[in-house]
Amino acid sequence: MNQDLLAKYGGNVPRYTSYPTAAQFGDWVSADHYAAWLGEIDGAEPVSLYLHIPYCHKLCWYCACHTNITAKYSPIARYVDLLKKEMELVSRRLKVRPKVSFIHWGGGSPNMLSAEDFRGLMVAINKNFKISGTVENAMEVDPRSMTREKAESYIKAGINRVSLGVQDFNPHVQKAINRIQPFEMTRDIVGWLRGAGIGGINFDLMYGLPKQTLEDVIRNVDRAVELWPDRLAVFGYAHVPWMKSHQKMINEQDLPTSGARLKMADALSKRLVEHGYIQIGLDHYAKPGDPLTRAYLAGTLHRNFQGYTTDDATTLIALGASSISRLPRGFVQNTTSMKDYANTIDNGDLATARGVHVTREDHWHWAVIEQLMCQMRVDLKKVCQKLEIPPDSFSPEIFALKELEDDGLVKHRGATFEVTRKGRPYVRSIAAIFDQHLQDNTSRHSKVV
Repeated sequence: MNQDLLAKYGGNVPRYTSYPTAAQFGDWVSADHYAAWLGEIDGAEPVSLYLHIPYCHKLCWYCACHTNITAKYSPIARYVDLLKKEMELVSRRLKVRPKVSFIHWGGGSPNMLSAEDFRGLMVAINKNFKISGTVENAMEVDPRSMTREKAESYIKAGINRVSLGVQDFNPHVQKAINRIQPFEMTRDIVGWLRGAGIGGINFDLMYGLPKQTLEDVIRNVDRAVELWPDRLAVFGYAHVPWMKSHQKMINEQDLPTSGARLKMADALSKRLVEHGYIQIGLDHYAKPGDPLTRAYLAGTLHRNFQGYTTDDATTLIALGASSISRLPRGFVQNTTSMKDYANTIDNGDLATARGVHVTREDHWHWAVIEQLMCQMRVDLKKVCQKLEIPPDSFSPEIFALKELEDDGLVKHRGATFEVTRKGRPYVRSIAAIFDQHLQDNTSRHSKVV
C-alpha cells in the first residue's frame, strides 16, 4: 500500500514556503512595483529582514542554493558594500522606519563574513531600521568555515540563534556529497556557541543523500542528540541536476529509492520523538519548551522561506542577490546574476528582476495551505468566517479531498479536515489541492518524499 501511495501522491509539488510559489514569478513585477509596495508599509506593523550572503569556500554537490565559490575575501567585501547601498535604497522608499522583529542571515555561508564586516552590516541595519529589543537574529552557519573568534564576535554583535548545516555525520556520505565535516568539528562549534552565551542552536539534517542508508540516518539522529540542539530541520534531498548542474557530480545510482526515502523519513521522525523532541509540521523538531513548540501547540505557527517559524510579520524585506521579499501586495525577487545585481545597485536602482502579484483569492488559499502545513489540520468554516468570504468558497477542493480521505490521508468532521499519521508524509500533496496555480508541469518542484 505504501508503494501505491508513493506512486499516487509522492510526485513533484512545491514545499509551500510561499504562495504563490516562485514558479509563478515573472518579469511583470518590476522595481517600480517594489518601490510602491515599500512605500505602503505600515510603521505600526513589525517587519522581518533577510540578508543573503551567496558565498561558500567549497561546493557541496547536493546544494540547490544560489551561491558562489571563492577562496578570496575581496568579492565578499565588495558584496558587503553593495548590501549597505541596497539597504539605503530600500530605506529611501519607506515612509517610516519600521521596527524589525526578525533578522535572518542565509546563504551560501553567512559566516564567511569577517567579524568587522558583520558588525558594519549590523550598524547599517540599525541606521536604516529600528530593531526590536526582542529581535530574533539568526544566522545559518557552515561549520567548516567557523572559528571561535567569529562565534564570539557574531554573538557580541547581536546573533542569538545559529543554524548549523550538518546534513550527515557519516564519512562515506560526506565524501559522496563533497562535504567533509567530522562530528568533532560540529561538537566543538556547539561548545563555542554555548560558551559565548548563544540562546538557540539549530541543526539541519538531510535524508535521501547518495550512499545513505536507513542505519546512517538513525545514527545521524543519535549523534545529533548527543549535542542536544534546540531544534532540528530534517530535509529530503532534492535531486534536480537540470536546474543545478553541479548535482551531476552525484551518481544517481547511489541515491536511495523513493521507498527507502520514505522509510528514512519515518525512522528519523520516530527516533527524534523517542529522544524527547516534538514534531513541528512536516520536517521540524524542537524541544518541548522551545518557542517553536509553544507556537505549534498554540496554533500560531507560521511558514516562510526559512521553514517553520514564530515570525508573524506580514512583510519580509530581503536584501542581496537572488533574495525574495514578501509584502502584502506581492513577492519580489532580486536578480540572481551577481554582475547585474552589482551594476543595478551601483546605479542607484532596486535590483528587482521578477515577482508576482498576490490576489485576494491567493490570500484565501494561503490561509488554508499554511494551516495544513503548520498544524496538519484546517477548519474551513473558521477560515471563511475570519476572511469574511462565502462558506462555499472551497467547495471544489472539498470534493477533491474525498479521494484522499478514501486513501486514508485525511479525515474530516464537519468542515474540519485533519491530516492522518499515514498522510503526514504527503501533506504537501494534500496542500496542493488548494493551489490554484499548480500546473501539470511540476518538474521545477522537488519530490514529496
